[in-house]
This record gives sequence, C-alpha cells and structure tokens, in this order.
Amino acid sequence: MANKSKEIVVVGSKVKDVVREAGLRSDGELVSAVSEKVHEMLQAAIQRCTSNGRSTVRPHDL
Repeated sequence: MANKSKEIVVVGSKVKDVVREAGLRSDGELVSAVSEKVHEMLQAAIQRCTSNGRSTVRPHDL
C-alpha cells in the first residue's frame, strides 16, 4: 500500500486557515503531508487497539 495514493482525510481549507492565522503561507503539498501523518497516526492507533484485543479505537490509542 506504500505506492497506492491514499485518500485525503483532513479538510484542506482548515489546514490552510491554521497556517494563515499564524501569518504564514502553505505549500501546495502541505495538505497531502498532513493527511499522510494522520494516516500514520491512525494506523499506529489501530495496531495498538488490536494488539490490546479491542475492537474500538480510542483517543488514548493515538
């Protein structure tokens, strides 16, 4: 799945708003990079959840 393009799971305009509120501009690839980090966090949380024998991912799994 490393080469497969993943769906964007963040709201691009909201990511850009946060950067803009800091007085900065965002690169065109920023939203994709943030989404990739979210995917990584979710995969780690899913792994932790399943390794603990649960079927519900909880905030502390992050």
